[in-house]
Parts: sequence; C-alpha cells; structure tokens
Amino acid sequence: MKLLPVIEARARILAEAIVLPHEPVAIAQSIGRVLAEDVTAVRDQPPFAASAMDGWAVRSSDAPGLLRIVGESAAGHGFVGAVQSGEAVRIFTGAAVPAGCDAVVIQEDATREGETVAVPAVASGNHVRPAGGDFKAGQTLLTTGLRIDPWRLSLAAAAGRGELWVTRRPRVALFSTGEEIIEAPAIPGPFQIYDSGSRALEALISGWGAEVVRARPVRDTMEATIQALRDADGDLVVTVGGASVGDHDLVRGAAEALGLQLKVASVNVRPGKPTFFGLLSDGRRLLGLPGNPASAMVCAELFLRPLINACLGADAGPRMIQARLDAPLGANGPREHWMRAQLSHAGGMVIARAYRDQDSSLVSVFAASDALLVRLAGAPALSAGDVVDVLPLARA
Repeated sequence: MKLLPVIEARARILAEAIVLPHEPVAIAQSIGRVLAEDVTAVRDQPPFAASAMDGWAVRSSDAPGLLRIVGESAAGHGFVGAVQSGEAVRIFTGAAVPAGCDAVVIQEDATREGETVAVPAVASGNHVRPAGGDFKAGQTLLTTGLRIDPWRLSLAAAAGRGELWVTRRPRVALFSTGEEIIEAPAIPGPFQIYDSGSRALEALISGWGAEVVRARPVRDTMEATIQALRDADGDLVVTVGGASVGDHDLVRGAAEALGLQLKVASVNVRPGKPTFFGLLSDGRRLLGLPGNPASAMVCAELFLRPLINACLGADAGPRMIQARLDAPLGANGPREHWMRAQLSHAGGMVIARAYRDQDSSLVSVFAASDALLVRLAGAPALSAGDVVDVLPLARA
C-alpha cells in the first residue's frame, strides 16, 4: 500500500466508491447534476413538417405559376385544411407546412399581386424541415451518467421533460489541520499563514458536483483531531494537512483510533507523496491530502475528482490530452511528477510549457497554470517538440 503508482492508487480508491441514491429535480435545477436515467423523446421534434424560412408554402408541382393566396401559417397558429392545386399559403419560419404543400418559396423570390403570388420553380422539400428531423418519439437522447449542461438541458426540455432523475450529490466533509493555519480576514500571528488550500478545495469540490461541509481548522492535538474526524458529517471525509509522519502530523493516527482500514498508505507521486485513503469503521471514506496547497490540489485532481465522479455515476476520468513541449525537460526522478503547466496553441497543435519552479507551496504558479503535465517515474529527458500527456484544468 506504500508508494503506489498513481494509476494503482486511483484504482484502489475507486474500488471503494459509494453508490449514492437517486432523486428527482426540476429541469431548471438540473445544471451540473448527473443523470440517473435515460432521457427519451415523448414525440417527434419537430412534431410536424415546418418551414425553415419566411415565404410561401406551395405544391412544387404548381411552380412556376401564379397562385391564389388562401391563408397564413405562423408559429403556433397553423393553417387549417389542405392546400389544393393552384393555391399558396403565406408561411413564417417555424410554422407548420400546410397539408398538401411540399415546398417553401422564400419571400425574396416571390412577387405578391393582390390576392395572388407569382412563384418560380421550386424543388419538393425546399426549405422544409421534415417532421422528426431532429429526433423521433421513443428515441434515446441522453444516457445515464451524463452531466447536465445548458445544451443537454435544452435537449431534455425539447424532449418534453420537466423533471429529471439524478444522482444525489455526495457530501464531502472538509477540514484542514495545523495551528499555523488561520482564515482571512483574521490577523495572523508571527508564525501563521492564511488557509488557501482548503479554500480552493471547497470551490473545486462544489464545481465537481458535490456538497461541501467545511469545518474550521483543527488544532494540533490528537484529541482535537479525533473529535474532528468523529464529527465530520459526510459520505467522504477530506483532510488537508497532517497526512505525513512528523510529530505534528496526527490525522492518520486519529483515523486509526476510529478504526481506519487503510487502502492507500502513500503514493509515488510528486507533489503529494503522503496522500492516503481508507475506510473508517462507520463506513465513511477518508482521503488525507498533504497540507501544501499545490500538493493538495494536484492530488485532489488525481484522486478526489475521480472519486466524486464515480459516486455520481459519471465517467471517473481523468481525461488526458496530448501536447507538444515548447522547451526541453530533463530526465525525471524516481517519483511520477505532475507538473503545473500552461497550454497554448500553434500550428494546429496544443503546446505545453512546464513552469520551472514546481515547489509545492507556490500558490501563484498554480493560479497561472491551466494544466498538469505528467512525467512517469524514471522518464528520460525530452526535447522541445516531443509529445507529452497533460491533464487540462477547468479554468473560467
């Protein structure tokens, strides 16, 4: 369980993913939620042949010709009855094509003369959107496990759905440890720093579709740490700091006092080696992240985000892409290295630039990065232009 490769550590964590129940939500509140059902269409879309342009609905066999105007078809107010030979109907975009008509002549190509309209030759189907051209009744439009975004919401609404069954959001209890941590706007002491890591994690976890229950930083005593773990109210418990083996790193010992079943003791990764994962005696999952903000955020991307996705029934990920290096990189050391990097585009390619200073305490470097570039343990030196795997980060 010690110094596991990232892929093995992630597999062990995902094997313990919680299967969460499902709940109905109004479609307006479904953005960001993960579908727990397939969405099928209740009817054809469009439910009738519709005009794609403003103009005249005609029988193509009557064109060219001078046709008698017998009515109008507008969106929501169709022409009642059937159009006979020698007749035409004024029609507007989105309106139903009247029975008997099979083409639309755009208004720029026609000339109205009182109660008649002169139209040129037109092919059958011209500017007509066929019934069911988008989708048909009974067709599966969205499948279980998809995350609802505005475009998928639009499709579900077009399918006639006012409510969707989604997976309940996992509750993530989040707290940081360490008497050196203080929350702004409190005034720090001479040996204290502002808590930035758990602030960022709270935002990340919410954006990944979970509900965050955040506690105040915990004092560096075994009793306080045990009590904080005992009180943590969530499906998943995530701690920041105290995960290593120093005299003041108390989280793992506190968890062991609560019956921790360790699944991952440490990971062969830089940054984030002390990351651990296990199950408490009451079934709650515990992920211990390092205290350095960059270490915590990198390992959250590698392990916590896939775990949340798995609990939601979504694709666990992560989704990697390939890019070309903009500058050489030296040989990698014995630990898998996830380097903060910046992406750009040139010549139709994605270009990656790894930051020179990868110190895990540097929040400013993470704020400037939009990807993590992975180097496997013992990887050889690379030249500019070589292809590397990167994990894009969600940036606004």
